[in-house]
Amino acid sequence: MRTARVTGDGVELATTERGAATAPTIVLVHGYPDTQAMWDLVAEHLADRFHVVTYDVRGAGASDAPAHRSGYSMQHLEADLAAVVDAASPDRPVHLAGHDWGSIQCWEAVCGDRLAGRIASFTSISGPCLDHVAHWIRASARPGSKAVLELVSQSVRSTYIAAMHTPGFMPALWRAGLARAWPTYVNRAEGATVDSRWPAPTLAADAERGVELYRQNVRGALMRPRERRTDVPVQVLLPRGDPFVTAPMARAAEAWAARLWCREVAGTHWLPRSRPDKVALWVSELVDHVEDGPAHACSTPR
Repeated sequence: MRTARVTGDGVELATTERGAATAPTIVLVHGYPDTQAMWDLVAEHLADRFHVVTYDVRGAGASDAPAHRSGYSMQHLEADLAAVVDAASPDRPVHLAGHDWGSIQCWEAVCGDRLAGRIASFTSISGPCLDHVAHWIRASARPGSKAVLELVSQSVRSTYIAAMHTPGFMPALWRAGLARAWPTYVNRAEGATVDSRWPAPTLAADAERGVELYRQNVRGALMRPRERRTDVPVQVLLPRGDPFVTAPMARAAEAWAARLWCREVAGTHWLPRSRPDKVALWVSELVDHVEDGPAHACSTPR
């Protein structure tokens, strides 16, 4: 395991590498309120065959926090990811896997131009593209839509987003004791493996800052969604017990990705910590499919 600092978009990012640098590179991107340690168990399973890179996103763990709230906008997250990709594998496309907000920002890169030709595949876990979500909401809310009940179900699961936008509420909640209770919650409710690295000792401060991920990105995407398409091979893992993201909303990507596999699996939101061996297997299957061709098909594409 090798650690380094990579200069992102005005911040220094803490990175960790495992495995041989000559092997295909997989970059694992964590979400909220995590650090790169969220991926430790998955990375250990992958490192015997792949060059595995993780990093603390801006404002989390050992990485720098931006000076202003606007520093959490998607364009800066995408630029950070581009810097990590270029440092990790300058001459060969990388495979991405993202969880929660890590997946959301990976979608931005997968559907954008900045990393065109630099992404070989993408595995998305519990973090849909915000633009895809906005289009799905609009379609589901139309009169006569058969998806209205699915929209209601997702709306109930998304009520926490309103709390994220309430000034001062979530930072106060994390300080008041949520950070202390968080390890017990994810272990008991999610079956997620807790250890000395995850959840991070910096959880309270990271979570307070990370609220800006929601405030700087969600409202704009929902109000003015873009058409975000991609030809990158994408695998969407759909944990059946996810309390935050429903399968119908995650499947909204089917309309925007030319090569997409959806795999419904047993598990909850923090799948990389509750089923790390399976997540590593599913990620590696897509990597093998892309690197070696159809002989390693990971599932039935849509």
